[in-house]
Amino acid sequence: MRHILFPVVMFFFAVFAAFPQSRSFESLYPGLSEEDRARVYSEEGLLVSQDSPSLKLLPPLAGLNIAEPVMRRNPSVVVESLMVIPYSRPSLSLLHVYNALGRVSRLKGRLYHSATRNQNIPLFEDATRIRIISSSRTQPLSDPPDAAVIPNSETVYLRLKDVNFGNSYYQAEINTDRRGLLYSLSNFRSLSYGFIPVIREDRFIAQLYIEPLTDGFLVYSIAAANVSDFIASKIHIPSAIEKRLAVIIDWLAEGLRA
Repeated sequence: MRHILFPVVMFFFAVFAAFPQSRSFESLYPGLSEEDRARVYSEEGLLVSQDSPSLKLLPPLAGLNIAEPVMRRNPSVVVESLMVIPYSRPSLSLLHVYNALGRVSRLKGRLYHSATRNQNIPLFEDATRIRIISSSRTQPLSDPPDAAVIPNSETVYLRLKDVNFGNSYYQAEINTDRRGLLYSLSNFRSLSYGFIPVIREDRFIAQLYIEPLTDGFLVYSIAAANVSDFIASKIHIPSAIEKRLAVIIDWLAEGLRA
């Protein structure tokens, strides 16, 4: 009997080790103030902008490499965001997150508030996945159908027609582990304002880490850029990053709430 029981016990131990139990938000951020906690559960989330590379909201023991790709770019601006999106239905999983991130075309027309125009305007006038044909040519691709499984890793390319920066080109990398999913977005061409390069190639990165908690999806986001002092004196880069990060997070949140 013992020689039968031992393999059974080891099997269940392996299953629990491979699929860890969901963590609670309280266990991850026990010292957060009530005011900040309320912001985390709001539709806007908790936003922290700073000019130093210290990360204040990074989830502990996330498992995926969130911070290092940001830090090695020596960012001059760092924006962090923390949000919990309550489950709209019990069956939601990381697969739904992955499929929501695949609907790139739904970034088109999403509004942000322009202080200079004092009105809400579309941030991205167009948004599409692309195939890179050559250094100067790309081909637009339709959003893929919903997947049945999540790949361990994937790389896709996007073209976003930005209201300020024109056609902007990004590489999106998706990686998963036992707890969550990491969506990493970086520019593989310079972001320019007219003819002036604002953020050069691979000097912008946005990381979105999503983990199912006991009461909703944790969405931790960090965006950073390395810009010259001259550009920083002409354009308020923290505000520009905050607006784009907020639109991307809202795109993901809407995909999960739908």
